[in-house]
Amino acid sequence: MENQPKKDIDLKINADTILFFDMDGTLVDTDFANFLSYKNAIQSVIQTDKDIPYNPNERFNRASLKKVVPNLTETDYEKIIQQKEENYKEHLSQTKLNKSVADILIQYSKTNKTVLVTNCREDRALMTLNYHNLTDKFSNIFFRQISDDTNRINKYKNALTSLSLSAQTVIVFENEKPEIEDAIFAGISINNILSL
Repeated sequence: MENQPKKDIDLKINADTILFFDMDGTLVDTDFANFLSYKNAIQSVIQTDKDIPYNPNERFNRASLKKVVPNLTETDYEKIIQQKEENYKEHLSQTKLNKSVADILIQYSKTNKTVLVTNCREDRALMTLNYHNLTDKFSNIFFRQISDDTNRINKYKNALTSLSLSAQTVIVFENEKPEIEDAIFAGISINNILSL
């Protein structure tokens, strides 16, 4: 948020403004905790001491897993994913609040509708929010949604539709380019998307 001074944000927000917050990488930096969860899961499932280096510029995900361990069976792949989810609670202390975004959330949660719009699974999102005492700062929370044909759902379009909101009243805090594109596709003005 270096490029968006807080006073500029304050100027845009009025009583009717709804604030949408992404979680991972935006409100809370969860990348290192996520990486450690995967690393421990890989080591426990396939019994390897293989050194897996942390890359702070890239979130470790399922595609990364397939690159790091290319010959995984589908069973081991699923076991690693499951174990990673279970490991996450052990690494919560490695998550860091993005103070500038959290301060905005805390300030405006008292006067405006604040909505968490995340592609994170419900249990991990709530665990992270509870750890940082942020759960009660949201009017509504939208977790990861998958369509019947297992395609990713546009989280912004989903939240706008579910809450019957006009995209023109929303300011978005987001850090990922594909998600920013989804917000624009959902009708939210690029000028109301604060990229971190």
